Formats: sequence, C-alpha cells, structure tokens
Amino acid sequence: MSLSLLMIMDPIESINIKKDTSFGFLMEAQKRGWDLYYCLPEDLSLAENQVIAHCEALEVFNEVGAHFQLKAKQYKPASDFSTIFMRKDPPFDMNYIYSTYLLELAQESGTLVVNNPRSLRDCNEKLFTAWFPQFSPKTLVSANKSQIKNFVKNQKDVILKPLDGMGGASIFRVTATDPNISVIIETLTQHGSQLAMAQTFIPEIKQGDKRILIVNGEVIPYTLARIPSSGETRGNLAAGGTGVPMPITKSEKNIAEHIAPELIKRGLYFVGLDMIGNYVTEINVTSPTCMRELENEYGINIAAQLFDALESKLS
Repeated sequence: MSLSLLMIMDPIESINIKKDTSFGFLMEAQKRGWDLYYCLPEDLSLAENQVIAHCEALEVFNEVGAHFQLKAKQYKPASDFSTIFMRKDPPFDMNYIYSTYLLELAQESGTLVVNNPRSLRDCNEKLFTAWFPQFSPKTLVSANKSQIKNFVKNQKDVILKPLDGMGGASIFRVTATDPNISVIIETLTQHGSQLAMAQTFIPEIKQGDKRILIVNGEVIPYTLARIPSSGETRGNLAAGGTGVPMPITKSEKNIAEHIAPELIKRGLYFVGLDMIGNYVTEINVTSPTCMRELENEYGINIAAQLFDALESKLS
C-alpha cells in the first residue's frame, strides 16, 4: 500500500516554487511515490464523528507557471492519509485553532500530523521563546500601556510587535522619546485589550536575522541570514531583507541543540528558529520557510531528511 500525504496550505496557485518550502515537501514526497492531495484549511469538516477533507489529488512539476495539476474534488476521511501537513501561514486566528482541533481528532484516528496540532496551538511563535529564557532577549508581554512604556524607558531601545504576525508586519522600533510611542502601543494592544510583545533591540540585526532549521530534532548545519535593507531594522524577506546562506556558528548550533529535545517531545518535526546575535527571538512552528534557499545553495536535501524520519515512524 502506497503512502499518502494531504497538504493543507495557502492557495497553491499563488506560491513561488523557487522558495516555497511546502512545494519542496510535495516534490520530495512525489519523488518517493507518495500519493499527493491538497486542500485549504476551510476544506476540513467533522461529520458523523469523522474528520473529512474536501480535497483534490495533486501532481507537482518543477516548472514556474505550470507547477501543479489538480483532479476533481472528493471527500476523503482524514484516516485515509498516512500523513497530513498543516502548512497554513499566519495569522493565527480562531479559524486556525478550530482546524487544529479537527487535526487532533485526525491524529487520534492514526494519521501522523506534521506538526503536532496540539503543539501548533500551544507554541505561539513569539511566546514560545519564554520557555528558553536563557537564550532570549529581555522581554515583556503585556497589554498595559504604562507597563510597556516603563519597559521602553528602562531598556532605552526596544522592538514592539504583535503576537500573531508574520513577515515583519507591524513591527516597530521605539525609544522612550519617540513622539509616536503612545499611538504605537495603542495600535498594537488595541487600546489595552490585546497582548503585545516588547523586546530589547539587538544591534546584531545588522548581521542578519538568522533562520535555523531543526528537522526531527536534528539541527541543519547552514542558516539563512535575512539582512535588513538600508534604513530598516527588519530582516524579514517579506519586508525587503536579503537572504544570505551561511554555515551555522558553533554558538548558534549549541543553542539550537539545547532547544531541539523539547521540540521532539512536543511532536514538532520541522521548526525554524530565528536568532539575532546569540538570542532566539522566535520559534516558528506553523509554516517555517527558507528550506529551498539552503538546499539550492549547498546542494543538500533537507526535505529528504524529514521524509526519512516520517517513513521510519510510519513503518
């Protein structure tokens, strides 16, 4: 019996296949003879105590502009799939959480879900760093304007950001004398009703916001440094940063290896740490990227490493 994969992701027609990690996973699975299926998060349902995917059989091609072919939609029980990948990009909203509940039921029926749906809920990509305070910059999470202002006053130079964003959206660098600090805090906290994160600014951002990939607990020996463009403090590629592949440093590797066992314990098979200097600023678990850039630069196959681990578990 052949293995099968359901990929839950954003619309496949809109992806950049040269950079899209989910597409890289699909190509590797197809090369191994897996049957591929595709759907959006809203195509999941629960009927008669069974999780159902309204999905399409999928074939992928490494050809820009003609990278996929879909067949007619069909309803398939989640238990029919060997593995389900949940690769929907943030925002992390209630619809996303509802999807993880359905995927947790699917997992209980015997389907391997990557990453573990309970851990997708539990491990907020910003807040999860609090489980590793020895590697994190000084941090405050609060909705209270006075508390945030006091943190900025004490730390002098601070990054403020929402807990549910991605791609550098709504990230602000502020000082205590910034004339816009009140409106920035009010916007991020929705006038004190929503938690936001404040972290001490790390000057090493000039050398890049490093993406470190951890696959089934193994640290990939290369990183993608996202270098901010001139006048920017954000290295995110979506915010104009430039990706520069480079070998991992000894310090970065040691930190990643310290975090890796906790990821394995939580069923997080594919994770992207974000590091600036020697600080971990985010732990990305929903849909980490940068795999394709490293594979192309160094001639390695990170996707194969993940699928070797999955096939071993499934056997």
